[in-house]
Amino acid sequence: MSNQRENSSTSSEMQSSRRNFFKTAAVGAVAAASALSPVKMRADDPAIMEEQPWATALGDPVTKNRYGLPSPYEHNVLRRNAKLLQSGNWQASIAMCPLHELYGNITPNGLFFSRCHGGIPTIDPNKHRLMIHGLVEKPIVLTMDELKRYPSVSRIHFIECPANGGPEWRGPQFNSLQFARGMVSCAEWTGVYIKDIIKDLGLKPNAKWMLAEGGDSSHMGRTVPVDKVLDDAMIVWGQNGEALRPEQGYPIRLLLPGWEGNLCVKWLARLEFSDKPWYAKEETAKYTALLPSGKAIQHFYPLEVNSVITTPCPEKPWTDLKKGDMVEIQGLAWSGQGTIEGVDISFDGGDNWVEANLKGLVLPKAWTRFSYYYKYEGKPLLLQSRARDDAGHVQPTVNEEIAAVGVESVYHRNAITTWEVTEKGEVNNVQVR
Repeated sequence: MSNQRENSSTSSEMQSSRRNFFKTAAVGAVAAASALSPVKMRADDPAIMEEQPWATALGDPVTKNRYGLPSPYEHNVLRRNAKLLQSGNWQASIAMCPLHELYGNITPNGLFFSRCHGGIPTIDPNKHRLMIHGLVEKPIVLTMDELKRYPSVSRIHFIECPANGGPEWRGPQFNSLQFARGMVSCAEWTGVYIKDIIKDLGLKPNAKWMLAEGGDSSHMGRTVPVDKVLDDAMIVWGQNGEALRPEQGYPIRLLLPGWEGNLCVKWLARLEFSDKPWYAKEETAKYTALLPSGKAIQHFYPLEVNSVITTPCPEKPWTDLKKGDMVEIQGLAWSGQGTIEGVDISFDGGDNWVEANLKGLVLPKAWTRFSYYYKYEGKPLLLQSRARDDAGHVQPTVNEEIAAVGVESVYHRNAITTWEVTEKGEVNNVQVR
């Protein structure tokens, strides 16, 4: 009975306090050009004036789910796929990252995009081995425990499929940010530099290439120049503070910062060094780009400077805004060839540009978030972002991209993305060349 009186008394005091707040706040006014301009005083709003069910009883114990889960109200924040993006069967499909639902520069492991060639294997790490052989002085087979004895490093880098945005150069294929640009994500990776292992094994002078092969059913193999291997290539076992997820290559994968995601072989089982590259005919044909001149780019490894606006976008329109509201335009920029130096935003399809602000960490070969505060006027816009990096690269228009790499390949398409914002605040994927 005592507790009931105390709770009743507390509830009355809280309601009285809230009513006094509304009386006091009513005398103030919010500046028209502030982020709070659309906010109105809502006297006696039940959500404020009444105790909510979750505030009147004990919640679930922390250990209800031994491994934490998102709130059930975030049920729509998911990786997704489309039939157009499937490669013949669902086991070789792509899971697209919901870029529009992310905060900051790090992608949660459960939302990181994924591409598989033979489904996701369930690998016992106690039985998994990594063989390193070929043109090394001391070939070796390592257990996972032995591999982890090397000094570990943690680095933040993005991974992007070279076909990200590929269908878009002909014209918009998806009225969706997630499907148009969702084959990219960014994480903190923990593992070992391959060059630190090579110091122990010794590399023969004529070693020019490294074959990385996966231990899944596809045994996917990719060839990497030794110069990249001895620069920043990593074997990683950790992602964002936990072990790799199975769809990300558990127990280990190759990471080549800034280079094509298809080279970052998952479920890594073998590294072989040689004086010649291993090129399957289909791989050579697939990962080249036919130029307008008739020649083809054969070694197309580093990824170009890129960016996209994530708010607004087709999934996150401005339909709830009113004229005069202040709104934050946000987006992500990245480059496989350096560090993002700046991002410009255009409201008229590229005729005029303003510089956005870079937010949070700005790191090489990693996502960089940008933003710009804008006063919404309820007029049509052609919204674009254009990134540049410290290596001197600037994100191209569609026409500039076609002039450079032609139209015969879906790979390495980093042209500027355009969102059409209508008078009603709806957002559509369009193309401005």
